[in-house]
Amino acid sequence: MSRTSDDELAAAWHELMGRYHRAICTLDRELLSQHHISASDFEVLQQLHLAPKHTMRMHELGDHVHLTQSALSRLIARLERDGLVERCMCPEDRRSVMTSITVEGIERYRAARPTQRAILRDQAVAAAAR
Repeated sequence: MSRTSDDELAAAWHELMGRYHRAICTLDRELLSQHHISASDFEVLQQLHLAPKHTMRMHELGDHVHLTQSALSRLIARLERDGLVERCMCPEDRRSVMTSITVEGIERYRAARPTQRAILRDQAVAAAAR
């Protein structure tokens, strides 16, 4: 690989990180102000909403969201305190914890989804214009 292609790769990486940072900041600001959830909260609610029976094992949920195990545990504890998710022991494997989205969580997710999608659409348009 030539030096120029390494520099181009680094520049592309920098651009990608900038786009991500702008998108996540906008998502956090708008989702928090309009729906009282963060972008990470939204991602967890979305994964649970899409899951069969709206339930996932915590380790499976961790595979689908971009958070450390400890960050995910803190986020789930906060969502549980807010009534948006519930946790219980897995009946088949007592070592596993199941997380489910509540009716209130589904309502919050559905209310926030158009906001999240609009922001993603706006970010994609802005990126294409660059």
